[in-house]
Amino acid sequence: MAPHLNIVPSMFVLLLLFISASKVQSDAFDVVAKFGTKADGKMDLSKPFLDAWKEACASVTPSTVVIPKGTYLLSKVNLEGPCKAPIEINVQGTIQAPADPSAFKDPNWVRFYSVENFKMFGGGIFDGQGSIAYEKNTCENREFRSKLPVNIRFDFVTNALIQDITSKDSKLFHINVFACKNITLERLKIEAPDESPNIDGIHMGKLEGVNIIASDIKTGDDCISIGDGTKNMVIKEITCGPGHGISIGSLGKFQNEEPVEEIKISNCTITNTSNGARIKTWPGEHGGAVSEIHFEDITMNNVSSPILIDQQYCPWNKCKKNEESKVKLSNISFKNIRGTSVLPEANKFICSGSSPCQNVELADVDIKHNGAEPATSQCLNVKPITSGTLNPILCSGPVPKTSSSTA
Repeated sequence: MAPHLNIVPSMFVLLLLFISASKVQSDAFDVVAKFGTKADGKMDLSKPFLDAWKEACASVTPSTVVIPKGTYLLSKVNLEGPCKAPIEINVQGTIQAPADPSAFKDPNWVRFYSVENFKMFGGGIFDGQGSIAYEKNTCENREFRSKLPVNIRFDFVTNALIQDITSKDSKLFHINVFACKNITLERLKIEAPDESPNIDGIHMGKLEGVNIIASDIKTGDDCISIGDGTKNMVIKEITCGPGHGISIGSLGKFQNEEPVEEIKISNCTITNTSNGARIKTWPGEHGGAVSEIHFEDITMNNVSSPILIDQQYCPWNKCKKNEESKVKLSNISFKNIRGTSVLPEANKFICSGSSPCQNVELADVDIKHNGAEPATSQCLNVKPITSGTLNPILCSGPVPKTSSSTA
């Protein structure tokens, strides 16, 4: 049932070998030594960073932009390609955004656009200084929210490796990956308090061949959220929590959403989150398709809803509650999932009445309720295929009568 997904496409392996072999002769563009910025937390890095990028991008040989250790203020930067040769950014220092949300007029702080053969590394920190924004970042305050910046945005990036980078206290999503192909995010640290509202760790959509590996994510919303048009993705060795777990969706909210397919999530540990492995679609609204989604070898520690298919997703009660979801779910598996649940309803499979879930498989699932009551499992419009140990007993609890209001 599960497809064979490559962790890193072969063409990307060749690319990395090429970049590695070119390091000795690559040109270095140091924002301090060559472009005169200061690591004093006051001088704006925006122009030196952009000037260094433009010169490196124009180089016909592999090049590296270097941001040395120290603290830098960065108002905003838009780094565009295409570049003439492979390009790297070695971020060693801490880059801070303006703390005042009013400094931003659109949702961009650091943006990479239309770049190919790219690597960013170095152990540096992108600090969004988002604490002031958290107080006003509500779904009701849409105008304010629409201008909050993502810490790091990758749009239309191809053949890239993002490695050993920290995103801290973003005002909105920490990392947004859109319309990218063959990109790997590895050994990332994402840090925000659990009360940071609507702050996804990594959000993505309309992409192919993306890998997220060996990363630690602590935030106030989904650790990883996967939007429409995502296919052929591997997520492995993730530590998630606090947050809302690892989610497919939400889907079905907008017209013409593209299918989500061939996603494998494995060897992860999810701790102190509201959800664990989740698929969420809106009732009513619009159609879509989700298929070949596989959660394997996952540990849940003190998770409110460890396994959840929710086709009645209705945060803040803003949905068509009396209609069925039009998103079709098929070929979904949960294998070797173990741990503890905060709520008695450890596993919930709430599928659409107009398009019931097809080929949902459970194997070797062992989740215990932390409280005195035994764990239960809820099922609606689904007939799961089972094997191995199953705790709780499948479909042993009553079906909920109301839509989910959990974001």
